[in-house]
Amino acid sequence: MSRALIIVDVQNDFCEGGALPVPGGAGLAGEISEYVDAHHGQFDHVLATQDWHIDPGAHFSEEPDLVDSWPPHCVAGTRGADLHPDLDPEHIQAYFRKGQFAAAYSGFEGLLAPEDDVPTGDRKPGAMPVSGTGSDTENSVSPFAADEDAIGLDDWLQSHDVEDIVVVGIATDYCVKATALDAVQAGYSVTVLRGLTVGIGEDLDDAVAEMELGGVDVL
Repeated sequence: MSRALIIVDVQNDFCEGGALPVPGGAGLAGEISEYVDAHHGQFDHVLATQDWHIDPGAHFSEEPDLVDSWPPHCVAGTRGADLHPDLDPEHIQAYFRKGQFAAAYSGFEGLLAPEDDVPTGDRKPGAMPVSGTGSDTENSVSPFAADEDAIGLDDWLQSHDVEDIVVVGIATDYCVKATALDAVQAGYSVTVLRGLTVGIGEDLDDAVAEMELGGVDVL
């Protein structure tokens, strides 16, 4: 049996100064890095998810309701979609990108990023096109997003014999919750470390209760 840590969406746009900041996001990036540095030996695999939006339709809105629609954020290939620079990627083995063409909250909707495109906080703006409509199709993100052979998170976990998952990241009441609940539904034993998450809502008790009711251990 293998054990995996999944770091959910600790990206620039979800931290202070980003397009859709969650209070405490930047500080959480450093806290997760400290946790991973101290505890990576307890995990066989450390993974990260990213929102990676190309054309997510009604998920983006100029008048968002902040429930089902949001301001544009984590646009593929931009600095906002990159990991926060205080999240140390040293021990992260694989990255899964979600939401290319539709809303996606769960990491289980994500696809494995190419090995030669490891996300960092140092990518220069414009280094990767944000749509596949330009002439530089070789570097476009669209072929990756549409690749029928792309590997999903569940497939990757199964191929690495993972049975036990620990989830941390942003945001407690959205992508962390969705990832944890989907993991339970997929048959994994799942723990969320609440102290290593931050949420959008002021009261996160409902989100925690929903996860616990769904079979997630929230510690």
